[in-house]
Amino acid sequence: MKLSLFALSLAAALLAGSPAFAAASNSTSHASEASIPFANHGGVDDWRAVGDSTIYFEDLHRHWYRAELLGPAFDLPFVEHIGIDASPIGTLDKFGAIYVHGQRYGFRSFEQVAGPPQKHPAHKS
Repeated sequence: MKLSLFALSLAAALLAGSPAFAAASNSTSHASEASIPFANHGGVDDWRAVGDSTIYFEDLHRHWYRAELLGPAFDLPFVEHIGIDASPIGTLDKFGAIYVHGQRYGFRSFEQVAGPPQKHPAHKS
């Protein structure tokens, strides 16, 4: 019994260390991770609010990111300034948040997108 448990654990360890297994696990874990480095030191160049629960960020390399908030920030469409709560190393990612009038709003998702949403033209009456 002890020998078969040892053989089974050895086989599992060898399989986990194989290049095919490592490549498969790494490709799925990092595919959807997006982040803006140095967000707390000027890494965010621009931002745009879309409604009260979506915000777009532009980094210094002209890449755009969309963050969905966990809850609505009713003042977000009307504010001129927001605070950015990045990680301790300064990276803004899915674990970050924004501050609107002192209230913290965490992110539900954070992903890189092709660009910001198009602005609607003003209607003439």
